[in-house]
Amino acid sequence: MARIVLLQLLATIVVAVLAALIAGTSSGISALLGGLCCAIPNALFAARLYASAKKPGGANPMTFFIGEFVKITSTVALMAATVYLYHDVNWLAFVAAFILVLKSYFILLFRH
Repeated sequence: MARIVLLQLLATIVVAVLAALIAGTSSGISALLGGLCCAIPNALFAARLYASAKKPGGANPMTFFIGEFVKITSTVALMAATVYLYHDVNWLAFVAAFILVLKSYFILLFRH
């Protein structure tokens, strides 16, 4: 799980830098924020699952569902905070970065 989260953070940085080089600072910041809206909740979800798996008796299946609910809720909250706090959002860069980071785990699937 840690590899996936690290890959998502790396993808966020790469997409943000490319967006900034291609379309300017506003696009780069929008891409960075879009990628982080995906990567941060996933990191929290992975940490919660890891901590739950280390408990005596293993992970409770409800931990997964509660964690998934918290992940989705925090993703929506981060997106709303981005729109509210950063008024110069480039929507194409924001959404493209979010989708690319969301699907970046496919790279690890085809790696082996």
